[in-house]
Amino acid sequence: MTAEIVPLPRKQPGGSSSDKPTLDPMLGLTASGMNAVNAVILDRMQSEIPLIPALAGHLISGGGKRLRPMLTLAAAQLVGYQGNRHYKLAASVEFIHTATLLHDDVVDGSDLRRGKAAANIIFGNPATVLVGDFLFSRAFELMVEDGSLKVLKILSSASAVIAEGEVDQLTAQRQIETSEERYLNIIGAKTAALFAAASRIAAVVAECDERQEQALDDYGRNLGVAFQLVDDAIDYDSEAAEMGKDQGDDFREGKMTLPVIFAYARGTESERKFWKDAISGRRTNHDDLAEAVELIGKYDAVEATRDRARHFANRAIGSLSIFPDGKARAAMAEAAEFAVARGY
Repeated sequence: MTAEIVPLPRKQPGGSSSDKPTLDPMLGLTASGMNAVNAVILDRMQSEIPLIPALAGHLISGGGKRLRPMLTLAAAQLVGYQGNRHYKLAASVEFIHTATLLHDDVVDGSDLRRGKAAANIIFGNPATVLVGDFLFSRAFELMVEDGSLKVLKILSSASAVIAEGEVDQLTAQRQIETSEERYLNIIGAKTAALFAAASRIAAVVAECDERQEQALDDYGRNLGVAFQLVDDAIDYDSEAAEMGKDQGDDFREGKMTLPVIFAYARGTESERKFWKDAISGRRTNHDDLAEAVELIGKYDAVEATRDRARHFANRAIGSLSIFPDGKARAAMAEAAEFAVARGY
């Protein structure tokens, strides 16, 4: 059983203004390479056990941005790599990401993923966890086939850091005193680590020097933090149809994301009492979510979160300064701008 890869829609004539950052340059830069990556993904998600490709395909074909494997391809172009090792490694990166999404949906009890029913809702928690394990295994098979111990170390270390970040987030859940520093540490692990690894491995296969490796690591890491900051802002800022998930998921799950941290810190005594009750799980209905969104808006916590994201996006763009100007560098810079400006 196979699944189609659904491409990210491009802007249509008459759509958003041309000066708004988009992923179009990144999509154009990596289009042919992503065809090769998608072929690897489709091949390696197959199994004689029909449930495995059915469940994996449900998520993989769901039209996600696939930014992480695109980073590997874009970075490879940035450093002038002429080989094809990065295709399998980019697929490995996507398998790691997909596996973590499957596990996250089980942990969070999510109902939606990219606007569709989450895999755990359709197939059940046990199957979802086990197929996530299968995809992790496929990822490591691809790493081993590449044959580079350095690549294996980078991606395996990132996988361990992601797991640590997820556990840290779980232990911080419903903890109202979670600090901004701890929050940034959590998203730096659970999200940014894979962005950093995806970018850095391109420099490894191209046999770049340590300075270029580190620059690409810095780019991916800062981009990943910016991306997650905006994800967390969107949970209090957009319609569920635009986000492809239930608005207020983070609120109901008691996650101390940066918009809540800001609103709690700036609130009155009674407002802080509301946040304590909400994050502890005592106030999570529709009216409570509406009050939370109102308080987030009152203290400009969404815009403050986007401001933090701009800071990290600018750092990501700055890390590219050691590379020559060109289409790859411009596309990667605009991807960082898009990460902040996006509404989905």
